[in-house]
Amino acid sequence: MNRVIITIIAIIVIISAMLTAFAIFAPNKKETAQQEKTEIAEEEILDDCTDEYEMMTQKTEVTNSEEEKTSPNCSLEIKTYFKDCQHITRQYSNLPEDLVNLTKEEIQKKYPDYMIQSFSSNEIVLYKQSEGSCGEHYLVKSENGVVSIYKVLENGNLEKIENTEISTEYLPETDRMNMEKGIEVNGKQSLNQLLEDFE
Repeated sequence: MNRVIITIIAIIVIISAMLTAFAIFAPNKKETAQQEKTEIAEEEILDDCTDEYEMMTQKTEVTNSEEEKTSPNCSLEIKTYFKDCQHITRQYSNLPEDLVNLTKEEIQKKYPDYMIQSFSSNEIVLYKQSEGSCGEHYLVKSENGVVSIYKVLENGNLEKIENTEISTEYLPETDRMNMEKGIEVNGKQSLNQLLEDFE
């Protein structure tokens, strides 16, 4: 009988130990449910933050790639084609301060009469067509032994601009002969180049 009692006690002890172990190590349903909710909420927060970050990054990339802007060291070239004389004048300058950090569309708003031929952060080229003559037609002639400059007006008349101090006496024979008839020059740059050649 002692064996039976010992066996029953042993079984009770084993069952108690198993129940105790199960109670200790088995997860609580409430705690498990709460933990799962917390994990899902954290995943949603991470997903929301990640999605928002990705959207911001994409917007920044699109903005950066599509909206090139002018820089402070940008150059500006303005080209004007004159229909009557069929010449193009070019004006070169540094970009004015009020045009720095503008997009192509913003530059177009500032110059509505011009077409943007070229646009980058370092160079802008504007172009337009205009009626009339460019007003930069000159005639260079010999007068009293010096080189004289005349401006050719739209009606074809000549307007004397200046007598230079360049003597025709030392010019080559062909240049002196051409100067008697007059040398036609278009544009101030070409005029200045011709005068430099004579000096």
